[in-house]
Amino acid sequence: MGPKSTKAYKKILARIASGEYPPGKKIPSERTLEEDGELDIRRTALRQVLGRLVSEGALEVYGRSSYRVPGGESVKTPEGLEPWRVHGERDLYDNQWVKLQLWDVEPPGVERFEHHVVKLHHVAVTAVLDDRDRVLMMWRYRFVPQQWGWELPGGIVDEGETAEATALREVVEETGWRPKSVEHVVTYQPMVGMVDSPHEIFVGQGAEQVGAPTDLEEAGHIEWVPLADIPALMARGELMGSGTLVALLHILANRGKRGATAAS
Repeated sequence: MGPKSTKAYKKILARIASGEYPPGKKIPSERTLEEDGELDIRRTALRQVLGRLVSEGALEVYGRSSYRVPGGESVKTPEGLEPWRVHGERDLYDNQWVKLQLWDVEPPGVERFEHHVVKLHHVAVTAVLDDRDRVLMMWRYRFVPQQWGWELPGGIVDEGETAEATALREVVEETGWRPKSVEHVVTYQPMVGMVDSPHEIFVGQGAEQVGAPTDLEEAGHIEWVPLADIPALMARGELMGSGTLVALLHILANRGKRGATAAS
């Protein structure tokens, strides 16, 4: 892009980052932007700028020739619906790793029945990024699916430990690298219809190598994997575990947003 296009590109990014163009809302039309004295850009060059913003995830196409900032809430929470009633529960099997129960449940308008429920541990998973747009991963063998694949470090939240402390500890134990910081991004349930196992996802920025992995059962081949490789690894089925997928998809989905903030 030329100097004028670059100037317009940065100004639109700054407006997105400042909230002048808020998430979920349409930005002004091409005609309005072309007439904007601050942007000082013609229609053809403007479309190139808008196309770049779309490719970076800072904007999305809305309708035939309109654009809007991704995000915002367009769907309202439904009201007036009744939850299932739980009349009781009983244990079928219980040890330090897994608990299997039968719950006596009654969905609205349906006769009561018993439903299996599996209770597993609270888990924290961490994606650590460096300044070269790479993520810290392990190439490991999982005997249950009998498959090799890439995973992010993570593990069980110990009693009395915060999920953030677990996130930091597991990265060090499994990789030998210590994140400079971690930030919680999402909590989810991997199999919400039957299994109760809260998974908390963290993203770390930067790390220093403090030694060799100490958890030899969990550690595998350790490598900083370029984020640009992630879609291909995903397509080949080489990303293992829901925590790894959720964390990496979150990072990829927000790369454009972070770029907009950095350019303001």
